[in-house]
Amino acid sequence: MAEQESLEFGKADFVLMDTVSMPEFMANLRLRFEKGRIYTFIGEVVVSVNPYKVLNIYGRDTVEQYKGRELYERPPHLFAIADAAYKAMKRRSKDTCIMISSRVIVQQPGERSFHSFYQLLQGGSEQMLHSLHLQKSLSSYNYIRVGAQLKSSINDAAEFKVVADAMKVIGFKPEEIQTVYKILAVILHLGNLKFIVDGDTPLIENGKVVSVIAELLSTKADMVEKALLYRTVATGRDIIDKQHTEQEASYGRDAFAKAIYERLFCWIVTRINDIIEVKNYDTTIHGKNTVIGVLDIYGFEIFDNNSFEQFCINYCNEKLQQLFIQLVLKQEQEEYQREGIPWKHIDYFNNQIIVDLVEQQHKGIIAILDDACMNVGKVTDGMFLEALNSKLGKHGHFSSRKTCASDKILGFDRDFRIRHYAGDVVYSAIGFIDKNKDTLFQDFKRLMYNSSNPVLKNMWPEGKLSITEVTKRPLTAATLFKNSMIALVDNLASKEPYYVRCIKPNDKKSPQIFDDERCRHQVEYLGLLENVRVRRAGFAFRQTYEKFLHRYKMISEFTWPNHDLPSDKEAVKKLIERCGFQDDVAYGKSKIFIRTPRTLFTLEELRAQMLIRVVLFLQKVWRGTLARMRYKRTKAALTIIRYYRRYKVKSYIHEVARRFHGVKNMRDYGKHVKWPTPPKVLRRFEEALQSIFNRWRASQLIKTIPASDLPQVRAKVAAMEMLKGQRADLGLQRAWEGNYLASKPDTPQTSGTFVPVANELKRKDKYMNVLFSCHVRKVNRFSKVEDRAIFVTDRHLYKMDPTKQYKVMKTIPLYNLTGLSVSNGKDQLVVFHTKDNKDLIVCLFSKQPTHESRIGELVGVLVNHFKSEKRHLQVNVTNPVQCSLHGKKCTVSVETRLNQPQPDFTKNRSGFILSVPGN
Repeated sequence: MAEQESLEFGKADFVLMDTVSMPEFMANLRLRFEKGRIYTFIGEVVVSVNPYKVLNIYGRDTVEQYKGRELYERPPHLFAIADAAYKAMKRRSKDTCIMISSRVIVQQPGERSFHSFYQLLQGGSEQMLHSLHLQKSLSSYNYIRVGAQLKSSINDAAEFKVVADAMKVIGFKPEEIQTVYKILAVILHLGNLKFIVDGDTPLIENGKVVSVIAELLSTKADMVEKALLYRTVATGRDIIDKQHTEQEASYGRDAFAKAIYERLFCWIVTRINDIIEVKNYDTTIHGKNTVIGVLDIYGFEIFDNNSFEQFCINYCNEKLQQLFIQLVLKQEQEEYQREGIPWKHIDYFNNQIIVDLVEQQHKGIIAILDDACMNVGKVTDGMFLEALNSKLGKHGHFSSRKTCASDKILGFDRDFRIRHYAGDVVYSAIGFIDKNKDTLFQDFKRLMYNSSNPVLKNMWPEGKLSITEVTKRPLTAATLFKNSMIALVDNLASKEPYYVRCIKPNDKKSPQIFDDERCRHQVEYLGLLENVRVRRAGFAFRQTYEKFLHRYKMISEFTWPNHDLPSDKEAVKKLIERCGFQDDVAYGKSKIFIRTPRTLFTLEELRAQMLIRVVLFLQKVWRGTLARMRYKRTKAALTIIRYYRRYKVKSYIHEVARRFHGVKNMRDYGKHVKWPTPPKVLRRFEEALQSIFNRWRASQLIKTIPASDLPQVRAKVAAMEMLKGQRADLGLQRAWEGNYLASKPDTPQTSGTFVPVANELKRKDKYMNVLFSCHVRKVNRFSKVEDRAIFVTDRHLYKMDPTKQYKVMKTIPLYNLTGLSVSNGKDQLVVFHTKDNKDLIVCLFSKQPTHESRIGELVGVLVNHFKSEKRHLQVNVTNPVQCSLHGKKCTVSVETRLNQPQPDFTKNRSGFILSVPGN
């Protein structure tokens, strides 16, 4: 059963028809043609209907679909039997052949001559055609004029290039290719020769053509002319030039043209075989040298006027039809015997009687025709017909007007009829005698042998015989054809044949028309219905147990998915019994035979039903498999990612450890070491790690600092955190004194006065440490500028009057302090913000040294103190500075003046301006 073809396309194999009848056969053939299925099986025979259109079924993809497949596994196709023939050759080392059932000087209406002529004229370059004395007009040449009138879909120019390239690729030499073109040109020029007779002298009307032919054949023009007009006859030592009549010259010309083409064809085949021949082939090493042959056979021909050519072609078909039936029967018998199945006799028409009518020694038509040709004197076609009437008048398959006087279809002394297997054919005896004689005289052979072109010379080896050399009478055309057919049949009988039976759907070459009568006639004479009967012979289908089981095992639970029976044969029996078909089958040694197509169709239906369940099951299993595969891939990917991340983390840690190895012994404790780029997952970790490193490095640096300096260091760090990048000078490079009011260098006259006051405040307010003290200039509530001093302890901020022995003018608890505001310049402006909005605005100043920056120190010690108490002190860096005096908002701006001796406040509309000395 061919897969992928439902019943909407008909039966893919005629053997599977429900009833073997001509109407059902034709209905199936028509249906498949209309559905675009041009191939149908009869067992291993392919029936091919010409689609008369291009079908996309011969590409590389289609070849691959049939490669290595069995016939039943794919829809019917030429590739199917081609592959079957190849496997038979490989497996059984037996030669195989593919027989395909299917004109130099004359073509039938609707046909072209050989494609090579049209390709040369349409595809050859102007230079090439000029060298061959040709022109592109097809109608200019008599031999191809009929075909030139047809509208062909063939692109002759493109095909010419394809053929030319193919000859180059396969290994033809340039001079050989040029000779091929010259021979084709010679044939075309020969067809244009015209003969006339002037009295008793034959002449060529267009003599220039002779010179062209001589040039192309590399010989002399007078030799060409003589060979065309005369025949050399040698009698003993005498040599006579016998003149041709006009008709004889025409016959000779046409015979010469056909012979040239035949020799060219045979030479090309021989050259190809020589080129592709396997060199140094050893059968002991490589096995038997087997081949696949392709035989394209003439189609049976019945025309309005049937002559000698149709007689030979139809004889060929009779001979091969006989072989076809015999081989099919033989193959069937051999298979039944091998399998131990009883052979059922099949009645079929044996056309041996028709073959004998044509080829029988001394009695057949060919023998009678040869006798007529050998008679001395004037022998006419009428005399030949009379001989047929005399010897074959009583034959059941022969008739003429003389033997059947009432049949007015047959002309007197002209026609005879043969009842062929394919139907009755009326032949005109006119021309049989002339066409049967060997008109290819020795003169033509000598002409070609004497050519200076070595290729042409080698094509005509028999031309080397001398003129006086007496040769045997040449065999006639009919005898040569008969001998060829006998040799061909003997050769085919020794091969394993595969058949392609071709059907012509209509005579109009239309892809739309299916002529029932035309097709029915071809089916009858090809014996296709008998072929079906022989193939079935009681059993419509047969298959090996292994392949049958492989296809249908899902039908039975005993065989699905695998059986445990002793053999495949037992498993098939179990399957057939399970389906109830045991009465419709027979079991051979290696194959099962099924009688009726209905059983096979039922098996196919059961298989189709089970396939749905099998497909659903496979889909379920496959989906599960895909899900598991996806899960495993995802899991594997996650594992890879996890290990990769771990690797990256480890690599990063190892790199950090490598780079920072021994930093403890470095002078800067690794400050100059560049950190490696971390993976994304470790970016936050890197920040933490750098923080840890910085803290460690800071701790290492702190270890080098004396304990007495640590408070100052912490204050400087706090100042940097608050002011770095916002003020230019923080005073970090000098030692911070802190309590400048008690410092003799800073206040030599008043330090002695301040110390007792500070001690008294310590006793009274119980403070522990002095954070900062310094002289300042301030603005009072009356907007007056005054010199004052500030004294900051760990509990209070004191505003003092240095002119009154540091009398405390105001005390601000530190817990009431909310923040500080400083400018972004080098001035010493500072505003203490308080909760009661009574901010203290001062400008620090130093007496010794003058203009020393102490803002950083004040901010640092206060921020550090607040931090130690886990409190936050807000520090603002801005210009102008926003502040509040007794609940009233105001601003303090800083201006630099060149002639300003010391910092001083002045009143303006928005608040105050602090003027500081310029550089």
